[in-house]
Amino acid sequence: MNIEELRAKVKWYGHDAISIEDGKIIYFDPYELPQGLKPADIILISHEHFDHCSPDDVKKIQKGDTVIVTDKTSASKLSGNVKVVKPGDKLEIDEVKIEVYPAYNTNKQFHPRSAGMLSFVVEVGGVRYYHAGDSDFMPEMREIKTDVAFLPVSGTYVMTAQEAAEAALAMKPKVAIPMHYGSIVGSEKDAQEFAKLLEGKIQVLILNKS
Repeated sequence: MNIEELRAKVKWYGHDAISIEDGKIIYFDPYELPQGLKPADIILISHEHFDHCSPDDVKKIQKGDTVIVTDKTSASKLSGNVKVVKPGDKLEIDEVKIEVYPAYNTNKQFHPRSAGMLSFVVEVGGVRYYHAGDSDFMPEMREIKTDVAFLPVSGTYVMTAQEAAEAALAMKPKVAIPMHYGSIVGSEKDAQEFAKLLEGKIQVLILNKS
């Protein structure tokens, strides 16, 4: 996979907020976004916590025909064209294929499996991107097929860098991109540790904050 092409398509805005531009403009978990960004065709929101489901940030990028894909609890906070999904669902929006997976903690209680929080595989431009939401290394990750994996690395509420590296090795993406640091918890040290653990095994791209 061409890293420079990927760097041109994918932007990270801190925490779990990421956009992909490849024909369509897709955002994940918009939070603390700068002003003046291109409006979204699709917004995917993993769960209702304020740093993932931020109605004010959604409004910055929402246009009349933007489709929002999220869980039932988050949907209650949002307006517009909102599609409620649950783990196991598959859908297609304007030739963008979306697979919905769970996101939960395995060794802490911030994101219990029973809450129905989400992670997503999005296929656009022939590339499969996995956004893990707020999760630990879940057994389901072993079944996920993805080219690019956005994985949380900061610990406390999500995987540590070590656990995220183990998840990446199980999933075997072409490129792994660390997230969930530098805003509420975690620092670039976590991203650097993640990259070091995968050196020579999986290509890691650490994005500068846009």
